[in-house]
Amino acid sequence: MIHKFGIAFAGFVLSTATLAQTKWDLPTAYPATNFHTENITQFATDVDKATDGKLKITVHANAALFKAPEIKRAVQGGQAQMGEILLVNYQNEWQMFGADGIPFLADSYDAAWKLYQAQKPVLEKKLGEQGMTLLYAVAWPPQGIFVKKEIASASDLKGVKWRAYSPATARIGELVGAQPVTVQQAELSQAMATGVIESYMSSGSTGYDTKTYEYIKNFYDTQAWLPKNAVLVNKKAFDALDKPTQEALLKAGAEAEKRGWDVSKKKNLEYLDLLKKNGMTIHPPSAQLKSDMKKVGDTMTKEWLEKAGPEGQAVVDAYRKM
Repeated sequence: MIHKFGIAFAGFVLSTATLAQTKWDLPTAYPATNFHTENITQFATDVDKATDGKLKITVHANAALFKAPEIKRAVQGGQAQMGEILLVNYQNEWQMFGADGIPFLADSYDAAWKLYQAQKPVLEKKLGEQGMTLLYAVAWPPQGIFVKKEIASASDLKGVKWRAYSPATARIGELVGAQPVTVQQAELSQAMATGVIESYMSSGSTGYDTKTYEYIKNFYDTQAWLPKNAVLVNKKAFDALDKPTQEALLKAGAEAEKRGWDVSKKKNLEYLDLLKKNGMTIHPPSAQLKSDMKKVGDTMTKEWLEKAGPEGQAVVDAYRKM
């Protein structure tokens, strides 16, 4: 009799343990080997450890669960409890999402961090209204120009097939007279292989991940901007967690943010070295190219401020005062 009760009790303990475990999905659009994804995977492991397995977060890399443009809506609607997005991709929805995609507004890690601090309060407010929480954000390495031919000025980009992946990158293409073609990261290698694009602006990280060096041999290190990936949490899912689990999640998020920025800085130099090793020439931009791109930046800052209004002006002013 005791023996049977013992087995039943063990079964009961097991089932309550299973019931107490919460499983979350975290989609991201980037490959498992990308440093953002590696950082997220580390974050998920940290949460698992800190909660003694109570909260299990499954990371779905490389747009396997949702494509890049679908991730924000999936988190907002609760199809995924968390997700990673590239903020600039959502600029058409709300201008402030694109603050870190304005060329030459913040052109170093220190400047990008300050811009993030200026942008954060309005980001948190907006995402809160949409039923989400900003857990953390990490900058990509600075953006440069990958291009098939050597260039000395912006006019050398006229008519070039130019990859656009956000409103800002499309606008840069227009301003320099290139032909913008929309291509997401998952399709980038294919687009280069088939000649759909001949040039694009991104970080050394993307260049290496997509083996750009197999198709394009020049990178101009313009350090144009440092866009951020943001990790979002569905607010209802977060509120359903008990207090210790919420705290563990927030702590792991804060650690992932710090680690992510440190890794991004380190990786930037590593990626440029890897591109060189694989046959790409890393060029410092000529004075003419710098001046041309600065003009593009000034035009785009002005256009962005017109659309973003007083809210945008307040963020830019706060950033410039830091």
